[in-house]
Amino acid sequence: MAEIQLRNVNKRWGSFVGVDNFNLTIADKEFLVLLGPSGCGKTTTMRMIAGLEDITEGEIAIDGKVINNLDPKDRDVAMVFQSYALYPNMNVYENIRFPLRVRGVDASTHDERVRRASRMVELDDFLHRKPAELSGGQRQRVALARAIVREPNVFLMDEPLSNLDAKLRVSTRAQIKNLSHELAVTTIYVTHDQIEAMTLADRVVVMQKGIVQQVGSPTEIYDKPANAFVASFIGNPAMNLIDGEMRGGVFETQRTRVEGLRAPDGKVTLGFRAEDASIAEDGNGQITAPIYTLELLGDATMVSVRIGQALVAVKADKSFRAEIDDTVSISVPADICHVFDTDTGKRLSA
Repeated sequence: MAEIQLRNVNKRWGSFVGVDNFNLTIADKEFLVLLGPSGCGKTTTMRMIAGLEDITEGEIAIDGKVINNLDPKDRDVAMVFQSYALYPNMNVYENIRFPLRVRGVDASTHDERVRRASRMVELDDFLHRKPAELSGGQRQRVALARAIVREPNVFLMDEPLSNLDAKLRVSTRAQIKNLSHELAVTTIYVTHDQIEAMTLADRVVVMQKGIVQQVGSPTEIYDKPANAFVASFIGNPAMNLIDGEMRGGVFETQRTRVEGLRAPDGKVTLGFRAEDASIAEDGNGQITAPIYTLELLGDATMVSVRIGQALVAVKADKSFRAEIDDTVSISVPADICHVFDTDTGKRLSA
């Protein structure tokens, strides 16, 4: 069992706050993703759990035991870094085996454990090769196997896919998802890629400027973002956000009028997702504007218009035909909309 508790955890360097009052319980065998832009504090949080960064204030406990003062080697965690950190003079077999040698594990068990880890990440045909003879995806799998072979209480993964090309990221992501199911070990995964977060996580922690913005399942965060930042960070494309005025349940700004909303009067930001809106064939949509750009995605056509400073996207059928600067009408029913306070970003709609 490996339940992890972070209690009022803070990290400061002088006056700079890297992580601000982080509180969370990570369940045994949970796959938790820390998500946010560069500099949001997600890697710092992971490094404090690993013991690679000192905690300024607060406590971290694993299975009820406070680990603040334990050395990294005594925390029973295995970390996979963005850089593969492989030993170039060792072949794949010896790279995977290395943690067992360092920790003084009974040598008679090494071969079985190395080959089990190798088999899990499909490296059996590469055990004799040196890292220089491997592709980026294969090197990352060696790094994963080296973490697996330790059989730790906790896996920590710091952007392990960011150095891979798009196709390899998809296949390696699937492998990590399958591994997490097979190994059933508490895993904390850091990424700035919201697709990785949505596909891998049991729960997602969205961070910005060292502060937790929202914690929830991928579905909860996608369907009901707590604030405009989370709304803008989750989704591909991100949620459309349009600044305007709310009066008596009606949102208005240039080229846009949406009726039937539940939100207080005043300055608000209207949000909706591209896949929830549609092209109004009858011309009676809530937004009417000239087309700014068209993108054929294969299964759909992304149509974008400009409303003030905002670029607003809607997914149309792949057969949709139009030209840039043609006027288009977009249907945005009230029941697909989210409303946020323009000043604080806080969610206002139910």
